[in-house]
Amino acid sequence: MLDLDYVSRIVASALALERTELNSTRRSLVLAPLLAVSSVVPFATRAQAGKVNPSETSVTLPDAIEWGSWIEGFPPHSAAMATLYGGLNKPGPYVVFMKWYPGYMSAPHTYATDRLSAVLSGTWWVNSGVDFDPANAVPVPAGGFVRRVARTPHYDGVIANVKEPAVIALFGIAPVDFQLVDSTKPPWRRL
Repeated sequence: MLDLDYVSRIVASALALERTELNSTRRSLVLAPLLAVSSVVPFATRAQAGKVNPSETSVTLPDAIEWGSWIEGFPPHSAAMATLYGGLNKPGPYVVFMKWYPGYMSAPHTYATDRLSAVLSGTWWVNSGVDFDPANAVPVPAGGFVRRVARTPHYDGVIANVKEPAVIALFGIAPVDFQLVDSTKPPWRRL
């Protein structure tokens, strides 16, 4: 909120300085926006929000996001997923949040379609290839972006010595057709 008393003191100071006629042109250019705002502020009112039409705008607040198992058989507190739009096996676009807890990574796997990923919080560790080598995974901090190319083997998760999980927003076209590189081993790895 703008303090009108403070603005009034600035305007009074500006007027006093302008009377001295030192650099009055430059000062006027700097103060013009302040003077314009100060004349409008007393008439400003708080904007009122209307009701959201759920058929036009869907809102899901963080506390309402439902997290569940990514793949059956994952250990508790290893990985979780929240489907926000579409689904990994439902044809069409999807948006999911993936949460990796420290000390867990996926086993090398592929998808049928490209996947776009943005790290929302924490640090996500990613690598490519069929050989599981977490020591050479690349850390991607919050705000980072990763593109996974269709049918290329990769794996990811959070290394063991980190204190917080990583949350990643995943976007793509389904069905993803998740395929493990070695289906005789579990889809996750404990570090």
